[in-house]
Amino acid sequence: MGTRGLRDAVVELQPGQARGSTDRGPAEGQPVVILLGWAGCQDKYLAKYSAVYSQKGCTVIRYTAPWRMVFFSETFGIRSLQTPARRLLELLFDYRVENRPVLFHVFSNGGVMLYRYILEALHTHTPFQSLRVAGTIFDSAPGRRNLQGALRALATVLASMNVLLKYLLLFTFATTAVVLRVLLYPLTRFLHESHYDALLKAPSRWPELYLYSKADLIIKASEIELMASAREQLGVPVKAVDFSDSPHVSHMRVYPTYYRSLCTTFLADCVGASPP
Repeated sequence: MGTRGLRDAVVELQPGQARGSTDRGPAEGQPVVILLGWAGCQDKYLAKYSAVYSQKGCTVIRYTAPWRMVFFSETFGIRSLQTPARRLLELLFDYRVENRPVLFHVFSNGGVMLYRYILEALHTHTPFQSLRVAGTIFDSAPGRRNLQGALRALATVLASMNVLLKYLLLFTFATTAVVLRVLLYPLTRFLHESHYDALLKAPSRWPELYLYSKADLIIKASEIELMASAREQLGVPVKAVDFSDSPHVSHMRVYPTYYRSLCTTFLADCVGASPP
């Protein structure tokens, strides 16, 4: 279910918890987990991650930004994900869970692009500054301007599309990315800073968990390790786990028990350490 025009957002409430209810129940005070899917992710896949948290009593919000926004609008410097980012945060108030600790679980660069604007809203919009973020988990992200990896990701999203249209879109994306994000980046970065550079210096200081793999062909492990190191130098509590051989956004599929344990332990540690 969605609200305020965010049609593709899914909100999973705990049993007995109604939208907008002021009644206190078993779910009162339990964390809210916001899942930000990778580009092209189908909700049935994101729901598997949702179950990890709902089984622990959490309210879960999951949303995947439209791939057209991720690959084209953002590449052209259009901040199209700003509105969905704010609307996701508004859902916390719509469902009256804004006083609970919030954990973000972010997948690939598609989720990171959206998370970047969520961070901006949390620090610049008064209604959101009171939200209590406990921590963030990054799965297979973030990555820099890796054109080859981005093309692989887009090709996966377009796999079921007409062949001619698929290659036209791939060519359009590649051409635009090379011009705006590589050749002209020294100039365009002043107009639209890359999501990676924005996260490097983000003002957030809550704990971050990076789940990645050196076998990832979409996002380079070295770029995730650089981000984790840079954030740690800023005083952010950081933990990074290299799964070594699992593919992009497939760590839970390959190592289900270990992955779930990492996520639920991190959630418990973050919620226990966050101020009331």
